Amino acid sequence: MTEATDLTRRAALAFGGVGAVGSALVLAGCAPTAGSSSDGGSAGSGSGQAPASDVAGQDVAALADIPVGGSIDATIGGEPVLLSQPTAGTVVAFSAICTHQGCVVAAAGSQFECPCHGSVFDAATGAVEQGPAPKPLPQVAVSVDGDRVIAG
Repeated sequence: MTEATDLTRRAALAFGGVGAVGSALVLAGCAPTAGSSSDGGSAGSGSGQAPASDVAGQDVAALADIPVGGSIDATIGGEPVLLSQPTAGTVVAFSAICTHQGCVVAAAGSQFECPCHGSVFDAATGAVEQGPAPKPLPQVAVSVDGDRVIAG
């Protein structure tokens, strides 16, 4: 083989190796991050589980802060959740972790919206209204105690 052929082969192998590493890094950026779940798990302790039972009884929000027919962002045990008041005095909560790629979903009135890929969820049920999310948001247990929303 000539010296020119060896250099070309060497350059091609080096370029291919750099390309493979670059591709791996790009694909790693598309994977869910630690503490998120793309399999429909709830937020919780960074493990994709519902907030731990040790948060039961935690004061989450004032009922008056959640508009009837609307929603707000909140946290339970340090994990992001979404609170909705579909009818006066009835509050439901959902994990704020998108079931598509694990991004944090935001309250937007009668819907929840994922800023990463545009999934939209119904705030009253957590159901997917617009994909690419494959599953509804998991419900998180809350109750109303007087004028407060309580975890558990």
